[in-house]
Amino acid sequence: MSTRNENPSGAAEPMIGATGLTKQYGRSQALRGASVTLRAGEILAVTGASGSGKSTLLHCLAGIVRPDEGEVSYGRERLDRASENRLSELRRTDFGVVFQFGQLIPELTVRDNVMLPLLLAGTDRAAAQDRADEWLERFGVRGQAALRPGELSGGQGQRVALARAWVTGPKAVFADEPTGALDSLAGEQVMTALVHAARESGAAVLLITHDAQIAAYADREVWLRDGAVHSGATPFAVQEAAHHEG
Repeated sequence: MSTRNENPSGAAEPMIGATGLTKQYGRSQALRGASVTLRAGEILAVTGASGSGKSTLLHCLAGIVRPDEGEVSYGRERLDRASENRLSELRRTDFGVVFQFGQLIPELTVRDNVMLPLLLAGTDRAAAQDRADEWLERFGVRGQAALRPGELSGGQGQRVALARAWVTGPKAVFADEPTGALDSLAGEQVMTALVHAARESGAAVLLITHDAQIAAYADREVWLRDGAVHSGATPFAVQEAAHHEG
């Protein structure tokens, strides 16, 4: 497993920032004044117990859902005020998203799944195929390009999902429990590939996880409790220190 590295970009200004986010679903309060920043080139892990609001935070930062209150900024642009067309455009160009179960389209081949964001953005099909094959190669699944998602292992499927997220050259990638459905070996392989792609491309990564070993791949870690973001010593760090003292 890789170790934490300092933010290679050295950037002080956040690429994406959220302030005072609240979000309620029915009677459930998912976020309660959550604030967080993601800097260019860094990998930020957001940890916390199930139901703490991690996925909701990611969805707000990626422009998938709008907060009830608070601000989400991408550079100088307010995402919480942006039109749906603009948010869709950003997810095709500047943002990549990876979900726990990949969410590949089962009827399409692996190659077509990875090509799809490029085709939606108007890229020529031949150029899109070349770009898709390049990223499938980088994530070690070029040999599975003609298969359907149902023919892949869990780890292979997640690496295809990573290739799809990176194929457009995003500035930020949002990964929601990308190893949550994988065994430890497949999870390590996926995270190694993710970190390598982030360092190589310079993309920032927001990583949602409940796993301390996965969070250890990040440059920085914050944790959510009751819908609010906390920094400093995380529950994982406290537990690890207690274990060593024992």
